[in-house]
Amino acid sequence: MKKMIASLSSLWFLATLIGCDTNEENQPEIPLEAILVENIHAPNDVIDRSTGDITESRPFRYFSLEDNQLVESESGNWDIGFKGTTIIVNGGISGSGNAQGTVVTGVFDEIDVVPASATFISDGTEGLAIPTGSGNGWYNYNFQTHIVSPIPGRVLLFKTNAGNYAKVEILSYYENNPPLAEVIGLSTPSPYYTFRYILQPNGSKNF
Repeated sequence: MKKMIASLSSLWFLATLIGCDTNEENQPEIPLEAILVENIHAPNDVIDRSTGDITESRPFRYFSLEDNQLVESESGNWDIGFKGTTIIVNGGISGSGNAQGTVVTGVFDEIDVVPASATFISDGTEGLAIPTGSGNGWYNYNFQTHIVSPIPGRVLLFKTNAGNYAKVEILSYYENNPPLAEVIGLSTPSPYYTFRYILQPNGSKNF
């Protein structure tokens, strides 16, 4: 009788394990939702336009994609940084972390996996992970109107310090994200970054 009870107990335990595994497999995946970040003020250095010299050096604004918040210090756990039109990653020459980035062409909502062709790099002496300059990275600069506008179809991909992947779309360079038609060159307050992003927290390349 004792052996019979022990066998029944073992069968019940095994069935419970199988049932748990089945339930976990049948659990629907929770879709990832985009996070909207608004008005990160990241002023550039002050430059004497007659000489090109920097008269006032300003710090980058550091941001953690993992925690969805600004990080006060360069020594903190940040992933990307902003200053003027420049975006850096916490890796290589820009930081002591392991973050990397790249720029891909596509529609933000339609990129559901990191492309196999995407090459992630840290910032280096030969260039930043997110290239600077009009038309090279995420923005165009109109030299006549002095307007900075995000390039349609450019999506920034990042690998965070924690090894997770994120996709980012810059929406605006101006305070309160006004329509570009309402931006008045140098008069509209900038730079105030507004962007949205999706972070995959489990290390997967799927979004």
